[in-house]
Amino acid sequence: MSIAPPQNSAIVDTKLEAVVIPVADVDRAKLFYGKLGWRLDADFAFDNGFRVVQYTPPGSPCSVQFGTNITTAPPGSAQGLYLIVADIESARNELGARGAEVSEVFHPATPGAQFQPAGQSGRISGRAPADPSYRTFATFSDPDGNVWLLQEIRTRLPGRGVSLDVATLRELLRDAEARHGKYEPTAPKHHWSTWYAAYIVACQRGRTPDEAIEDAAAYTSSVRG
Repeated sequence: MSIAPPQNSAIVDTKLEAVVIPVADVDRAKLFYGKLGWRLDADFAFDNGFRVVQYTPPGSPCSVQFGTNITTAPPGSAQGLYLIVADIESARNELGARGAEVSEVFHPATPGAQFQPAGQSGRISGRAPADPSYRTFATFSDPDGNVWLLQEIRTRLPGRGVSLDVATLRELLRDAEARHGKYEPTAPKHHWSTWYAAYIVACQRGRTPDEAIEDAAAYTSSVRG
């Protein structure tokens, strides 16, 4: 039986908050993702053998969960998990320095080749011709073989990207306003929007309020605008 949508009503927000990946060794996976610099949000173990661990990549609104008795999927079967970056070479270098074995930067010769295993045909080494957003990739795997796909996006298509609901953004702005009020009297001349933006982005990346204040001050001083 089909259900007709309500007339003249707003669409209810349904936000993707977490993705579950299957792993064989929870502590090994925890060590790997911790070394990547991802934020540990939770590690809850229960008497019945259930355990859930949650990490969040820097700047991501979506988290990843793994554990015991959390999924029936075979370990390592998660494929094509997107990680969006603005600079794929910098991201690749940082991940490599943190212990991940990252593929070379490539672009697909045929549609969907970015989802094929490394070494198969369809991947062409180097950035995509004309260097557009959405067309340049790299991949890496965790110790179980779950595959992450780095995709470089510098300019998004209209209407795409991360958005905040009004209530969340209002609270972020109010928090930024209160903390900026303490910073402004002794700060170099600057526009409030620069500090607000840097502070809010830092908070969304998992920085503590004090760390976000330091980041915002450093960014504001660097741009002086």
